[in-house]
Amino acid sequence: MIASIAITLALFAWLAVNRILFGEDAYGMHEMIRPAGKPLVLVMLLMVAWSLLVSAVYLSDWAVSIETPPDGLFDIVSLVCSRIAMIATAFIVVVMFYEVVSRYVFSRPTLWANELSLWIAGFVFLLAGQYAMQQRCHIRIYIIYDMFPRWLQKICDLISTSLICLFTFAMIYGGYNDAMRRMLRMETFGTAWDPPLPGTLKPAILIIILAVTIQAVSNLIADWNKEPGEHTPADDIDAEEIEKIKKTLGEV
Repeated sequence: MIASIAITLALFAWLAVNRILFGEDAYGMHEMIRPAGKPLVLVMLLMVAWSLLVSAVYLSDWAVSIETPPDGLFDIVSLVCSRIAMIATAFIVVVMFYEVVSRYVFSRPTLWANELSLWIAGFVFLLAGQYAMQQRCHIRIYIIYDMFPRWLQKICDLISTSLICLFTFAMIYGGYNDAMRRMLRMETFGTAWDPPLPGTLKPAILIIILAVTIQAVSNLIADWNKEPGEHTPADDIDAEEIEKIKKTLGEV
């Protein structure tokens, strides 16, 4: 992981130095989304993707105390995707910080920072849904569910998972042709930087919705033989986080 990140940073530094030395003739953000015929740019993008994947796999082993441990068939994949979303969120902060400094300190605003942030945020939003499904932390109403015997709860779980599968089938059936059309022509955003947001996000919606559905089925299988759980308003209270806040404020 460290070697991959080091190589990526070295390539980035090389491109940055070339940009400073050769100005408009060097590779910039415009070329970064148009790597055809530019081997150095292509290698840079591949190294970024590889570093992101390796870092996400490494960080997926660092589960925090409030996370549900993986116990299903698809949980590891969802945890890796969640780490990609977490790293991407930090990258959005870096991009926006760069834009603020460039705009208000050097009076040289970028053409790409806002669109790059939107592009990354779209993937973060989608991957967050997959992570929420794996953690079982999406919105659920337990008032009636907890009154049922376990066999009836299993039927409810089966019905809800079936509805998720039905929704996914409808989304893929209705959106596949449009997503493929946009992806094959790499439809762009129609701005100065012109990134392929529609050409990448539209297929990603269908792919990640399918991943969420696979995770829902994995949850159903993993939870099938578990004892029924009890849910109270106290479940929403993070006692560990409250203790940390108290220590920070000096109350403990």
